Amino acid sequence: MSPDNTAPAAPAEGEDKMAAEWAAAMAEAKPADGGAVAAPAESPATFASFASGGAPGAAGNDINMILDIPVQLTVELGRTRVPIKHILQLAQGSVVELETLAGEPMDVLVNGYLIAQGEVVVVNDKFGIRLTDIVTPSERMRRLSK
Repeated sequence: MSPDNTAPAAPAEGEDKMAAEWAAAMAEAKPADGGAVAAPAESPATFASFASGGAPGAAGNDINMILDIPVQLTVELGRTRVPIKHILQLAQGSVVELETLAGEPMDVLVNGYLIAQGEVVVVNDKFGIRLTDIVTPSERMRRLSK
């Protein structure tokens, strides 16, 4: 095998296939409120123009510097408080009751901060989340002050 022929092409093809399956599943899905589902940003330029208020330019160059920084994305099913004695009694098959009701939207957190809510979707036996509500910057600030 020459240096030009790279073996990792198969995983990239698999990732492309999985991305296509997710895209097809999202295209088939219809929002509960009958509204349109916003498409994700396709390129850094699209995100840069959104972040800069629609005006491309210097802000677009600044945001490109941070686009590859990894962040922790968490989808939270629910929370509860339990005494330590109940935790010590947990065993395989135990059920922990959460404060979240069945059917309520899941919280989507980035580095521990709520940014959106969504509903669970399943594609090819893998879980995902369809975002149903994005938290506005003013709402994020209000939640931080609590």
